[in-house]
Amino acid sequence: MTREQLFKNILLKRSFLCVGLDPDPDKMPASLGGDLFAFNKAIIDATAPHAIAFKPNLAFYEVAGVKGYQAFEDTVRYIRENYPDVLVIADAKRGDIGNTSRMYARSFFETLDVDALTVAPYMGEDSITPFMGYPGKWVVVLALTSNKGSHDFQLTADATGTPLFEKVLTATSGWGDKDNMMYVVGATQGEMFKRIREIAPDNFLLVPGVGAQGGSLELVAKYGLNDHCGLIVNSSRGIIHASNGDDFADVARAKAADLNAQMEQILKDYGFIS
Repeated sequence: MTREQLFKNILLKRSFLCVGLDPDPDKMPASLGGDLFAFNKAIIDATAPHAIAFKPNLAFYEVAGVKGYQAFEDTVRYIRENYPDVLVIADAKRGDIGNTSRMYARSFFETLDVDALTVAPYMGEDSITPFMGYPGKWVVVLALTSNKGSHDFQLTADATGTPLFEKVLTATSGWGDKDNMMYVVGATQGEMFKRIREIAPDNFLLVPGVGAQGGSLELVAKYGLNDHCGLIVNSSRGIIHASNGDDFADVARAKAADLNAQMEQILKDYGFIS
């Protein structure tokens, strides 16, 4: 999916919502018997009208072994076949030496055919560039995350006062461009989006941390929007596990619709739609 196609879908759906598909069997209805794909299928059908992206996190599938990985593959295939306009982001945080990264790239972009993959940049350029050679695919680089531990390394500064996350943004911007590289920036970072936009004005930002983690959608929009919207805001458990009863899909639909309505108003306020 190209940058223009993604922007067109944002305007069409009046939304920049990404639904994180992180199914926790302990929070799923007992009636599903732990069936990850059945759960995902219901969530996808319920929220697809409001979402421009789905983001399955590999950890929630790999923990179940072969059956879990099959559920992940089935989930990607289901989205592809039924909602081809929706961006599929594999949240796998891969990144290793060149030969290994090439295999990861083939796995996710060829075998599984996802649109985007989260990657960790801390092993350097040769761990990222193998993912870059796929037209229409996106590399989503971890820049400044939403968790408390982000302060341990990402915000530490060198002798010149430059935080590590800024070095990551500056260095990686030369490895890709606005058409194939996004950045993960946590919604809990608030006004830090202003500095991030000074370094990476044109890239899309994948923004976790709205909802259960308490990030402000208004602050994210104020400092993070660009001329193509430039934001993909993710909510996972705040949508998919808002209920653990048999009404889980209906409740998820309502939660997604509420976020969609907030995003629609933001898009109106900033002149993207009327």
